[in-house]
This record gives sequence, structure tokens and C-alpha cells, in this order.
Amino acid sequence: MKQILIGLGLLCSIYLPAQELYVFTEPASNMPAKSIGVKQSAKWLKNSMSNRTESRHTSEIMFGVNKNLMIHGAVTFSDMYSNNVRAESYRTYAKYRFLTIDGMYSHFRLAAFAEASKSRNRSPYDELSLEGDQSGVQAGIIATQLLHKLAISTTLSMTESLQEGRNAPGPKLVPYRAFNYSLSAGYLLFPKKYTSYEQTNLNLYVELLGQRTYDKKRYFVDLAPAAQLIFNSQAKLNLGYRFQLGGDMMRMANESWMLSFEWLFLNAFK
Repeated sequence: MKQILIGLGLLCSIYLPAQELYVFTEPASNMPAKSIGVKQSAKWLKNSMSNRTESRHTSEIMFGVNKNLMIHGAVTFSDMYSNNVRAESYRTYAKYRFLTIDGMYSHFRLAAFAEASKSRNRSPYDELSLEGDQSGVQAGIIATQLLHKLAISTTLSMTESLQEGRNAPGPKLVPYRAFNYSLSAGYLLFPKKYTSYEQTNLNLYVELLGQRTYDKKRYFVDLAPAAQLIFNSQAKLNLGYRFQLGGDMMRMANESWMLSFEWLFLNAFK
């Protein structure tokens, strides 16, 4: 009986946070300690200036250093600022979970994160993004609440662009500092009841993503629904669509598609 209870507890600890694995943002929870994740993602959009369909491809590796700390490294390739696909940026990301409150079928997490990006691009747009568009730094706070099959998370952060020209005298043509915010919800649709680690999960997400710049006082608010399949507790397939609800920024595009696949290696190092 004791072994059964331990097994059920382990099963819940693995599966319950599945609906926290947001497609467009990070939760306050971390990947398992001593694990390594690899992720390949692609983003497609129609450029509002060139009127052509462009793409960005990101290769990412993630390390669960311990239960509280995880580190990412990524490189991007795209044709968004060139005629052909080329290497355009690299970035690093670290997240530290500093508060954990656990309950029966629920938990609350708080985490702080920091990110730095180096890009060869010089973006003419108002939107600040470290996905490959600009060089810069970002730091913020994430709060995530899990309530059985529903997970709600919010992120508040500041982005500072290190793009060339930020310290030049005179009026700024593009913004260099922005406040970012998000509100994300994820729901575990299937399975209705867990019986093994090998069951496929179907999670549905909707995320509200916003940014307001300080230099030029511009803003946007996006909505991003997404679906996610998790196979054998290790592989994750994401599909999401992001579109603008409102804003006055000059952006590369007001809508985009995202597809990604991720694989997790548990107990990958000591």
C-alpha cells in the first residue's frame, strides 16, 4: 500500500504541472533537476513592410541545474532582416525559483529571471524583442498558480535594448526601453484520469501579451491561443497563433504562427 501511495504521489508531481508548460511564456516552475532539454522552434509571419512571408528558427538547449535554478542557451536563424536565412543571434536565459507553496492538487510559485541577447540585426521597429531582433537585456518576476487542471501565470519584466544608437544625441527613432507583461492560462483537457506515465497529454492555452515602451510611449496587446501535446512525459509538441488586439507600434507583423518540438532527458547529469 505504501508503494502504491508513493507511486501515485510521484505521478501527480510529474503530471499536474503539465498545463504550466506555456507556449509563449515561461512559468515560475522549473524543469526537473539534473535534466537537459532540447528544443527546436519555428515562427512564420508576413512582414508588413516587405509583404513577404518570413521565418525564424530557434535551436535551444536547457539545463535543470537543481530544483530552483534552470539555464537556457539559444541561437536563431532567419530571413527577417536579409534575403536568405542566416545566423542572426544568440542568447542566454536563467530563472531562479525563490518561493514554493504546495497544496493538494495545487501549488504557487514565484521566480525571478534574467536574459541577455546579442543580435546582428538593427531593427527599425518599435517593438523590443530579444528573440533575434535586437541585442539587449531583460529581467523580471513570474508568479504561477496551479489549481488542479488549471494553471494561471503572470510575468512582469523590463527590457533594455542595447542596439547601436541608443546613446546618440537628439530624438530617438526607435525605443530602447520597455515594460512587458503577460497573463497566461493553461488547461489540461486530456487525459481525464492518469493511469500511466505513457499517456498523451492535450493542453490548451490562451495568453495575453503586452508591451509599453518608455522612449516613444507606444504599446501593443496581443492574444495567443495554443495547443500542446505531451508524449510519454518527455516529448512536447506546440502549435500557437499570435495576433494583435490593439496598439500603436510599428511592428514587423501583427500576427504570427509558431511551431515547436521539445525533448526532455531526465537525470542527464549528476
